[in-house]
Amino acid sequence: MTLISKQVPVIRSDAEALNVARELAAYFKRESVVRDRERRLPHDELELFSHTGLWGITVPKAYGGAGVSNVTLAQVVALIAAADASLGQIPQNHFYALEVLRVNGSETQKSRLYAEVLAGQRFGNALAELGTKTAHERTTHLVAAETGYRINGRKFYATGALYAHRIPTSVVDDQGVHLLAFVRRDNEGLNVIDDWSGFGQRTTGSGSVVFDNVFVAREDVIPFQSAFERPTPVGPLAQILHAAIDTGIARAAFEDSLHFVRTKTRPWIDATTDIASEDPLTLKSFGHLSVRLHAAEALLERAGEYLDTAQANPTAKTVAEASIAVAEVRALSTEISLAAGSTLFELAGSQATLAEHGLDRHWRNARVHTLHDPVRWKYHAVGNYYLNGENPPLRGTI
Repeated sequence: MTLISKQVPVIRSDAEALNVARELAAYFKRESVVRDRERRLPHDELELFSHTGLWGITVPKAYGGAGVSNVTLAQVVALIAAADASLGQIPQNHFYALEVLRVNGSETQKSRLYAEVLAGQRFGNALAELGTKTAHERTTHLVAAETGYRINGRKFYATGALYAHRIPTSVVDDQGVHLLAFVRRDNEGLNVIDDWSGFGQRTTGSGSVVFDNVFVAREDVIPFQSAFERPTPVGPLAQILHAAIDTGIARAAFEDSLHFVRTKTRPWIDATTDIASEDPLTLKSFGHLSVRLHAAEALLERAGEYLDTAQANPTAKTVAEASIAVAEVRALSTEISLAAGSTLFELAGSQATLAEHGLDRHWRNARVHTLHDPVRWKYHAVGNYYLNGENPPLRGTI
């Protein structure tokens, strides 16, 4: 694939976005095993990724972007995640920040920050914190100073920050209001630490970001909390991206299982066949996996359609419907990604565990990424919605 040009192309349509993603995914897949095994951070790959124009596909048409559907966005993320699960996850909070900007930013902020993205800039994240009472509590503090603000605090699980030009950071002001600060990566006092040691998603760079009296301009801070005090699609947008990542991981594990059984696996002695792909119990297992994988892919598309409706007309009803549709695919994509990564070894056999194949990365990636938020609460939300008519909470789980 042709490497980086100085001019970042602007993708103009959903079809173009999918074509570019398919070509890029094929390129990323070639070295995915090596990147995982050696924890080779994908700096060059991300330069290529953002210089294809794919990081700008959600910029609305009114601001010069393609404004692709959420169906397309989810498919693009799933395609990249199937090739390399870490590369699929790194832009997740970039797209999330762009949605917060769309919902809560001023016209001036949108014009300026969207233009940066269309020019190839990458946004990371500094949202979550360790050591707080709950996963949603934030202590990183923002205070007024000079012509803007100063930020002090420490973040973790900062996926994408290591590779970002700006780091959207959740902060709390003196009144306890949550804001989102689009902090420049090179600002003095900002330290991104590569201390992510998860056994999966090894190259996401999801480690720490430390803010030591870091300056942020007033015009780079937008409201955050208010996105969850009224019906907006911000929450389900974040969640559909997670579902797309898991669905991509499941697809990769399934495809690698098929290839290995066809080319390397020996049938079990009781199968009464010399060809592993004709083993009747193997066929049953592949059938079971394929049905659930195709169901997850269909639910992902359906959730994208509901989310498109909620974006076009955000009401309590449309946002709740989108949130439930996304919760349904989150539940199934969690389960099939784990099942595909584990069943791979049952079907492929002992050879599949050899390190040179790198097939363990699928289960490791799925296990780490699906811990983002518990699937049991997805089922709770879905059941409560259908049985009791209770809308899910307006919460920004990212």
